[in-house]
Amino acid sequence: MKKAIKRSLFVIIVIGLIIVLYNALYTVGYNNYALVKQFGKITRIDENPGLHIKTPFIENVQLVYKGKRIYDIPASDVITKDKKSMIADDYVIWQVNDPAKYYKTLGAVDARADERIDAAVYNATKNTISSMTQDEVIAARGAQLTETITKEANSDIAEYGIVILTAEIKALDLPDDNKNAVYERMISERQNIAASYTAQGESEAQIIKNETDKEVTITLAEAEKDAEQIIAEGEAEYMRILSEAYNNAEKADFYNYIRGLDALKSSLKGKNNTLILDKDSELVKILYGVEEVKED
Repeated sequence: MKKAIKRSLFVIIVIGLIIVLYNALYTVGYNNYALVKQFGKITRIDENPGLHIKTPFIENVQLVYKGKRIYDIPASDVITKDKKSMIADDYVIWQVNDPAKYYKTLGAVDARADERIDAAVYNATKNTISSMTQDEVIAARGAQLTETITKEANSDIAEYGIVILTAEIKALDLPDDNKNAVYERMISERQNIAASYTAQGESEAQIIKNETDKEVTITLAEAEKDAEQIIAEGEAEYMRILSEAYNNAEKADFYNYIRGLDALKSSLKGKNNTLILDKDSELVKILYGVEEVKED
């Protein structure tokens, strides 16, 4: 009987130790904060991954995810500075950066965090777009608009232990009744820009053409001038050589004789040719000279 009682006590003690040990150990994951609380008050925060120990039955642990999260905010209407309506559709990437604040202000409840983020980002988007004209909003969409909205939203959400990494407008659209007018104006502006570029290009092309034509004219004129100079120099050299070759009366007479024969030959080409000569011309002298030779 005593053995049975001892055995039962041993089993009870073992079970009790297991229960105590189970309540004394907890595990922290890689992307988690572990909030160790005693009577609802945080006593410490463990964020190193692994097995940890707490006071059993007195301390309890609440895990808070510390990785990045995505929250898609419903599309909403916003009004620009020039009183034009636009539809903004945002999404947010956020994470907990102060788990103690996150627990104290929101109870570490993610649904409450989404509500705060929704309000902060909507207000930041509305305030940013309302300070700009529609044209300025369209020109700034992308990195500039994202940076402005993210910065303003963080100033409202910091007290909750949350940081917004990016609050980006994934779609910025116009109400259906405004789309056609805006698109037509944008098309007209682009056409005006294209016409301006075309006119500028044609003007520059004409300038280049005029300069090229001018250079060609100058080059041709200089070439013709050089050619005439070369011809003149050649003729002068030719006359100089002739002058040196026929520098006495006998050589000059012979030269005139040869030139006369060449001229006569050229004049009598073809059939039925009649040649009228001056009595003092070299050809007459040649012909008379030929006759005198025949009479002798």
